[in-house]
Amino acid sequence: MTREAFCPLLWTGQETCHDAQGRVMDCAGSGQDAEGRRGRGWPSPRFEASGDTVQDLLTGLTWTCDANPADYPLSWQEALDFVAGFNRRAAFGFSDWRLPNRRELRSLISHQARRPALPAGHPFVNVFAGWYWSATTAVISPGHAWYVDLDGGRMFYGGKDQSFMLWPVRGTSTVLAVTGQRQCYDGLGRAVACPGSGQDGEFRFGVAWPEPRFEPGGVATYDRLTGLYWRTDADLGGAVAWQEALARVQAFNVQSPAVQWRLPTITELESLIDCSMHSPALPRPHAFKNLRDVYWSSTTSFYEPDWAWALYLYKGAVGVGQKQQACFHVWAVSEEAPR
Repeated sequence: MTREAFCPLLWTGQETCHDAQGRVMDCAGSGQDAEGRRGRGWPSPRFEASGDTVQDLLTGLTWTCDANPADYPLSWQEALDFVAGFNRRAAFGFSDWRLPNRRELRSLISHQARRPALPAGHPFVNVFAGWYWSATTAVISPGHAWYVDLDGGRMFYGGKDQSFMLWPVRGTSTVLAVTGQRQCYDGLGRAVACPGSGQDGEFRFGVAWPEPRFEPGGVATYDRLTGLYWRTDADLGGAVAWQEALARVQAFNVQSPAVQWRLPTITELESLIDCSMHSPALPRPHAFKNLRDVYWSSTTSFYEPDWAWALYLYKGAVGVGQKQQACFHVWAVSEEAPR
């Protein structure tokens, strides 16, 4: 039985399946992301250019066509100040530009592309295949902020005194959820007042989470935001290699057919993150047990197909792991409630 979600997730864009060596393989029965292609599908065309701006018809957000309007890397505060200057002069006819939060920035990523990891046929110019700042502070170390790598799609955090690129955005999405961040921090990691800061904690853009977000139900916990059922026991048998992670879920379904579990996509895993929390970076309260630090997704890294995407739960980061290394854990998910 499926239930209506507050904010169904987006498709990752992945269209091909790859074995542990990175070779393209048949998707049928693989349990990989590209077999199910779950999530909200992308419109075609996805982007609509209008002069110096581009609207993403999937998310409803509007980006500058020039993906590098500052021309050079800036520190985090300099990036926020640059966008504030954009607004003072009403760049391209608008005065509501901002630095995107981490979910907004990551929504541009296609997991079927690399260098840059953007959807095929995009109209953007001057895309830098490297790190871009978000407006979201990494609360595990508030002197750092989240950034996204447009070379391959990773999301980690860097010191706010370091220099990276920026990409202004405007508008409010009705298909992306809020990050959960509610406070603001300066370059040294000290809490500051949010009004006028331009930070994620000031705007809190996106679909608000339902309250309560999670409904415990014994073997499965329902996420009312995304409509997904997660195993309450968040570790299915210990650390394994990626191919074994896929096989372990399939074997578990044979043993316990009351619900058909699967390995989640990287977008499904990332949806669990609360950017106001760390260690683990999960919304409170929750009923999950046996939480581990790093979890495999079913999504291959298109940048290096012998690697797969993984969620670093304690930090809240989105990274990768080599498929043949038995170092990450399995957290199974389903669209169906246990019978």
